[in-house]
Amino acid sequence: MRTLVKFTRDGRRVEVAGTAILLDGVLESLEVTDLVNHPRKFQILAAAPDATHVAGRIALTAPEAQAALAALSEGHRQLAASPAAIAERFRLAANRRAWSEGIE
Repeated sequence: MRTLVKFTRDGRRVEVAGTAILLDGVLESLEVTDLVNHPRKFQILAAAPDATHVAGRIALTAPEAQAALAALSEGHRQLAASPAAIAERFRLAANRRAWSEGIE
């Protein structure tokens, strides 16, 4: 299920699908970054003064970021509960244990 976050000024859709943020259906980012921690915060604020977060090249306001983070959190929760993800975690744990015991 896709969650609409916003439309860009040129009409493209910004959506969250599972654990990814999409711009017009193409992967843009896997996370939302607080602008305080961003290395180019001054350039971003000059272009989008109301931005508080970014997702890849997309500037987000506080309500948009909150919606994106909520949708990403739900996507991560669903992914963690899937049988494939559970099997992968068991496989990785078994490989780590074998590696620590010297078995390759």
